[in-house]
Amino acid sequence: MPRRLLAPSLLVATPQLQDPNFRRAVVLMVEHDPQGSFGFVVNRESDRLAAQVCEELGVEWPGDRNARAAWGGPVVQQSGWVLFGGSRPTGCAEASEVTDGLYVTSSLDVLRQLGTAEPPPSGIRFLLGYAGWGPGQLEDELALGAWIVAPVNREAVFGMAPETIWGNIWLDLGINPATLVSSPGVH
Repeated sequence: MPRRLLAPSLLVATPQLQDPNFRRAVVLMVEHDPQGSFGFVVNRESDRLAAQVCEELGVEWPGDRNARAAWGGPVVQQSGWVLFGGSRPTGCAEASEVTDGLYVTSSLDVLRQLGTAEPPPSGIRFLLGYAGWGPGQLEDELALGAWIVAPVNREAVFGMAPETIWGNIWLDLGINPATLVSSPGVH
């Protein structure tokens, strides 16, 4: 698969992917190059409120006070990341554009700016950890049928209940997930 098609995109775990970290996962792919791949699981929540995590960091959470921090992946789970939609705050170079109007940052300064941004972000998620693959690792998993690649879907990133994202992405692709048949697992 050509590298340019993997980021930005959504990786959707197939039923045969049995790794507990990625079973029924949907990953927003942010980077993919010869050194490896980097993204965030967008359909799992942690047990922590985003506002509580931000409070511990001395930053006001600009999103819904009841929003849970997402579990972004198994790598460096103590790292914090913010996905947000809309426009990049003025003078803010520390936010990378994933795709048109969808940004990611690990900067507390950007998080502070988002609280006063006009217009406010069109969506915002706080993530703990990330998903990463070494050189060639993701290509091997794709060849084994562990993942399918889907277009980035802002509604999945910001507007769906986490437990519905995986099934809805399959439906968006014209596939009823109830008809998917598992084969021997990919580990």
